[in-house]
Amino acid sequence: MFRLAHFSDIHLGPLPEVSYRELVSKRITGYINWQRRRRVSLDKGIIDRITEDIVASAPDHIALTGDLVNLALDKEIEMARLWLEGMGSPHDISVVPGNHDAYVPGALEKVYAAWGDYMMGDGEVGPVDRRSFPYLRVRGPIALIGVSSARATAPFLASGFFTEEQAIRTARLLDETGDSGLFRIILIHHPPVRGATGAHKRLLGIGRFQDIVRRHGAEIVLHGHTHLATVHRIDGSRGTTIPVVGVAAAGQAHGGAHPPAHYNLLEIIGAPGAWQVRLSRRGPRVSGGEVTELSTQWLVSTDRAPA
Repeated sequence: MFRLAHFSDIHLGPLPEVSYRELVSKRITGYINWQRRRRVSLDKGIIDRITEDIVASAPDHIALTGDLVNLALDKEIEMARLWLEGMGSPHDISVVPGNHDAYVPGALEKVYAAWGDYMMGDGEVGPVDRRSFPYLRVRGPIALIGVSSARATAPFLASGFFTEEQAIRTARLLDETGDSGLFRIILIHHPPVRGATGAHKRLLGIGRFQDIVRRHGAEIVLHGHTHLATVHRIDGSRGTTIPVVGVAAAGQAHGGAHPPAHYNLLEIIGAPGAWQVRLSRRGPRVSGGEVTELSTQWLVSTDRAPA
């Protein structure tokens, strides 16, 4: 059995001091949003409890699908780097960037420089840049394929992009890892399904993504961005469906507009053609409570889940 912990949208806070010069950009709208909404909707202690439970669960690997920061300020990016290093080694944690990590032009290049070791494929050497995606990491029977949908956008937009260039390389990696009998997990920040979020937050290239997955196969897709605990499906070949799994924001407090923070713990067993995946959502049931199992379900099975 392989155990994978998945969480997303940490939005590490509080914000560091922000200069007027830093706010002369899209950041001004994000800063206002932080002061009015996000600052009060975040639970500063819940991230510690979530990460402590992840470490205690001793997963074989950890996947983090973006939005570690809020406005992609230099101090935020550095704070996130220190936080990642405290969480674990780059070998044990795979990261893909989110739209907040690419909040303004030039921010994503700073993220690559700071967190690049966590976004680097096996056998690759730095520096990481946009051409480093998709990356491939193989851990036991698992192939982790990290896709970047992050790009700086105009104010009031939070859309993502899945380009033709990434699609070509993703298709090749899916073929190679599928031929090797690996369980293929795609990591992406934006949900690659229609209707999963508003038009201003959607992934541009959903059809391209789904076509690649449908033609070349994948076992599961993990994403963030919506701050919701969801399971969508993409139709695969020969009547199969591919689960597309979302997760609540890892810093979300109780009592807000979105579900409170949790993380996904996936237990993967079986073999090619007979994979089985148990999804457990873990988080505190009440504000300040301990992290516990909130729900469980089987995502992929042949005939039935094992007793």
